Amino acid sequence: MSETSRYNRQIILPEIGDVGQCKLLKSKVLVVGAGGLGAAVLPYLAGAGVGEIGIIDDDLIEISNLHRQVIYKSSVVGNSKAKEAKLMISQLNPEIKVHAFSEKLSAKNAISLFEKYDIIVDATDNLAIKYLINDACLVTNKPMVYGSIFRFQGQVSVFNYQNGPAYRCLYPDENNSALNCEDAGVIGVSVGIIGMFQANEVIKMILGVGEVLIGKILIYNILNNEQQKYDFEKSSKIEMTKEDFEQKYNSSENEIEEIKFEFIFDELENDEVLFLDVRNEDELPKINLKNSLQIPLVNLENEIKKLNSNQTIYVFCQSGIRSKIAVELLQKHQFKNIKSIAGGALAMKESLHEKSILINK
Repeated sequence: MSETSRYNRQIILPEIGDVGQCKLLKSKVLVVGAGGLGAAVLPYLAGAGVGEIGIIDDDLIEISNLHRQVIYKSSVVGNSKAKEAKLMISQLNPEIKVHAFSEKLSAKNAISLFEKYDIIVDATDNLAIKYLINDACLVTNKPMVYGSIFRFQGQVSVFNYQNGPAYRCLYPDENNSALNCEDAGVIGVSVGIIGMFQANEVIKMILGVGEVLIGKILIYNILNNEQQKYDFEKSSKIEMTKEDFEQKYNSSENEIEEIKFEFIFDELENDEVLFLDVRNEDELPKINLKNSLQIPLVNLENEIKKLNSNQTIYVFCQSGIRSKIAVELLQKHQFKNIKSIAGGALAMKESLHEKSILINK
């Protein structure tokens, strides 16, 4: 070890010692997502001396990220999250290897990527990606360290470890319409706390110490500091082969088409086109279009008869996450001419504002 002094304070712990530190340095961990949770997980894994860390995220840093993604500086807004996260933790600990993948995790790259690592950390706020991580972990037999935030409450668990339950054992229903951070709101300390819980589970697994959250979910509320642990059972129907995975994802992954709102301005007065708002009624900004209809995602399947399956439908939510879920749901009901509006209502408001300025010049 070239810098024993770097890790001295943890090596002196009898549960770690030189043997434990060598385990950390030989371990390989992939963090999916370099947002709020990832910004908490990554520095502590690097600081502890995890020998090889992968970071995959196709997103760019925005000014609205900085209140919770505290590893980034204001000067790097607009840059790749994965690359900036790599730079930060490499400077924190130049002894470790760090790999940045500025791409979206998908069925095409998940299996080959997961096979290179020992532990997979779910640091995302996208439900579809969480299911993808779970399924790819089942195929590659890798543990999944789960973290999730909803406003002031966070959840942590470890799936697919030592023959324990998987994510689908706890959440079998994929038609979940839970909001992400951008839609629901979030305070920075909540992702920091949950991210550190996740890093702790990773380190315990590598060292083989303590009690890992297998078959248990930890729920923490930052407003009252209440913490509960609930047990859940392993389902008998969670096995997934590589063939099952390919059949499930590769046939449908690229069917959800996105379009930028500015490309369909000429459809705003077209009565044969529908703009479908799947947000809840209290969400802002309001987007008032002549040919629009609002059906919250949670009600969409029950109210699907209100829609014409032969009509061209552009679906939007707050930021472009739930609209993709809605498109997938409608496609299952044989809707063909349907697209998700990239960026959702937030991008639409900006485009409408710009269009108004141009018209008024």
